[in-house]
Amino acid sequence: MERPEIDLRSASVARIFDYYLGGAHNFAVDRVLADAAAKLMPELPQMMQLHRRFLARAMRYLVGQGVTQFLDLGSGLPTAGGSAELARRLEPSSRVVLVDNDPAVIAHGKHLLDSANTAVVLGDICEPDVVLDHPETRRLLDFDQPVGLLLVGVLDFVGDVDLPAVIARYRDRVTAGSHIALTNFSVEGGLEDYQRTEQLYRDNTTIDFHPRSAAEVTELLAGFDLAEPGVVDISLWRPEAVEDLDEHPERSAAYVAVGRKP
Repeated sequence: MERPEIDLRSASVARIFDYYLGGAHNFAVDRVLADAAAKLMPELPQMMQLHRRFLARAMRYLVGQGVTQFLDLGSGLPTAGGSAELARRLEPSSRVVLVDNDPAVIAHGKHLLDSANTAVVLGDICEPDVVLDHPETRRLLDFDQPVGLLLVGVLDFVGDVDLPAVIARYRDRVTAGSHIALTNFSVEGGLEDYQRTEQLYRDNTTIDFHPRSAAEVTELLAGFDLAEPGVVDISLWRPEAVEDLDEHPERSAAYVAVGRKP
């Protein structure tokens, strides 16, 4: 089998997130850019931790609603606390398909994930039919049963596409009782340090940020019934511990929500 080519000269979003989360699957080019960004916006590592803890709360809620199969779109590296590990912990029979456009994610994922109930797929999440009809997706997921669509920490990097239509296509292809959990950064007021951080990434990589307002995030969830408390700051979606709370809510926000297809 041909191994996907990994570019070690350019920073990767997945590997930067892994670094912020204390993982070991990153390279010097990722760490240099991540450290520079954290100097401009010191709360970035904590925001990654908040995303990971939201994922855990959301998946716990979905399993409680009877969802035991998950499509993790823009999954990033499947390291500790990721969707595959969480699913096995919450319900050992769970099945998880991780989708990412980064060859490093696929290479590491195939090395790290040895369960018959998990698969990693190289693909563009903005091509729903290609993702949903991929042989590995079809092998693991039963679309006659509810599916949990996970878009955590990925929509910030998706632009130049009709995103509401993309998500609507996923919604239309899954059965009633399926759920969606998503996050999207949003900075109200155009904070100067956030803008400098954006520019840093643009100058050094092809990474581009797309923060969205609460209204824009709500638009993405058309056709889903939102679980309480709706579209809220990441700290406010059913926090369970002080670690779930944002130390700097006045500086940056990540909007999150969980919804169910009726």
